[in-house]
Amino acid sequence: MMRSSAHPPLAADTPAGAQRSDWLTLSRLLPYLWRYRWRVGIALGFMVVAKGANVAVPVLLKNLVDSLSIKPGDAAALFVVPVGLLLAYGALRLSTTVFTELRELVFAKATEGTARSISLEVFRHLHALSLRFHLERQTGGMTRDIERGTRAVRSLISYTIYSIGPTLIEVAMVLTVLGLKFDAGFVWITLGALVVYALFTISITEWRTKFRRQMNELDAAAHTRAIDSLLNYETVKYFNNEDFEARRYDENLERLRRASLMSQRTMSLLNSGQQLIIASALVAILWRATDGVVAGRLTLGDLVMVNAFMIQLYIPLNFLGTLYREIKQSLTDLDKMFTLLEREREVADAAGAPALQVTAGAVRFEGVSFAYDPARTILHDLSLEIPPGKTVAVVGPSGAGKSTLARLLYRFYDVGSGRITIDGQDIRSVTQASVRQAIGIVPQDTVLFNDTVEYNIGYGRTGASRAEIEAAARSAHIHDFITSTPKGYGTMVGERGLKLSGGEKQRVAIARTLLKNPPLLIFDEATSALDSANERAIQAELKSAAQGKTTLVVAHRLSTVVDAHQIIVLEAGRAVERGTHGELLAAGGVYARMWRLQQSSADGATEKPPGDAGG
Repeated sequence: MMRSSAHPPLAADTPAGAQRSDWLTLSRLLPYLWRYRWRVGIALGFMVVAKGANVAVPVLLKNLVDSLSIKPGDAAALFVVPVGLLLAYGALRLSTTVFTELRELVFAKATEGTARSISLEVFRHLHALSLRFHLERQTGGMTRDIERGTRAVRSLISYTIYSIGPTLIEVAMVLTVLGLKFDAGFVWITLGALVVYALFTISITEWRTKFRRQMNELDAAAHTRAIDSLLNYETVKYFNNEDFEARRYDENLERLRRASLMSQRTMSLLNSGQQLIIASALVAILWRATDGVVAGRLTLGDLVMVNAFMIQLYIPLNFLGTLYREIKQSLTDLDKMFTLLEREREVADAAGAPALQVTAGAVRFEGVSFAYDPARTILHDLSLEIPPGKTVAVVGPSGAGKSTLARLLYRFYDVGSGRITIDGQDIRSVTQASVRQAIGIVPQDTVLFNDTVEYNIGYGRTGASRAEIEAAARSAHIHDFITSTPKGYGTMVGERGLKLSGGEKQRVAIARTLLKNPPLLIFDEATSALDSANERAIQAELKSAAQGKTTLVVAHRLSTVVDAHQIIVLEAGRAVERGTHGELLAAGGVYARMWRLQQSSADGATEKPPGDAGG
């Protein structure tokens, strides 16, 4: 049954309304943290001790102030009481810092381990997604989403364990001390301010989240525009469009600037409102404490203690608004990354699928139909066979479905109907990894890693020795070129291999395929981007590489497939002719017409009129 091409939007494009709830996002994070539950427990213990010491400081400060009311000349009391309290005060301050640092040291492994686990899982999942996803994705925006999502993991854990949790514990301890030491008025004023502060912060933050989200989306768009323009550096230069690209980038930056300003205005409103609430609560508390001192109900030390409590609460509460905003943003960023992680694999292994067992290497396409989009079928009930050790070429005009055969055999996509077998095994019933391990491919556009020549050839079989890499390079006739460069095999090839010519890149592709040494080969228009001289040289190397291997050749230039054991001519996804080069020419059909057309074009290209420089 044909798979639908409908699929969820990319993570970078997920609409805000489609977001899961914050609690659901947090629930996705908890299993990763659960692996470090003992560390979490120990860290929480240190946190409670640190906050207990912090709350004890104002109590000790009260006793220190009250103890200063001693009679003149009482030297013993002056030496014993204040000095002892001062030492205890210093010890509590030190304890707060020590236990806070111990908490962070214990929990650091959990934070970094969780971020690492999620990042690795997302990375593996992206490689497991189909070719369709990677053809449609926007690299810049997606990498920004992953980057922000990974940072959000650290931020959420840090904010909850290091900031929100300690603040809530401290608030509970302070309210308990105020309730036990003084009357309930102190508790209600403090609690009321906290409730108003929380409600105000949440409501304003919820309102301004849309501006922050818009700012992030515009940031991702600007980043994507910059990456896309830089990746197409040569095209920009070819058409003198530097100013055009700069204007387009600046348009994105201007939209980002306006969104950032709006976000800043709403943040200023939030901060001002929070300060008003906190200041009002402080005034009310201190007025009540001052009134108690004047009336004789409270001591001067009590006033100092209440003031110290409020200052200790004020600092984290003032930061709590920022924390809430950051937590909301982190949840949004984390949700985008989890959405990406939950993107369904279009091509997945069957449960318990075995590995492919290659014996002879026979390949069969049996009644294969396929469509990238249900509205347009590419292949129609196509059947062909590649006998073991033989070369079968598929030719035809652009859009006939030639490269689709290679993609289906490599299982970048699953067939809509029919099946593809290797030695009688349906490739959908075995693991994708084993199918791809058995196939080597030399594509039309060889893309290399921005690394050394040695690394790119060695990529064909990771762990190969230098001698094996050099042997593969010799077989691909690129060893001499490599050793002639100043750095030899250590030569950097540039991003996507742009420092090498087309012929050199193709030889690197052949070398790494030879190093892989698979029983099946695919040459997907491997020479179509080369000039005639390079094409002839590469063609000889491809023929040598295919010796004794089951080979599928996808070609547009018919001169490259004249030696194939069988040639299949595709038109509109159907096989219209089959046979050897000689048989097809003798038949005088589609292949013969294509041959005559290409030969006349080649003759016209070589027989230039006098005086034509040829460029």
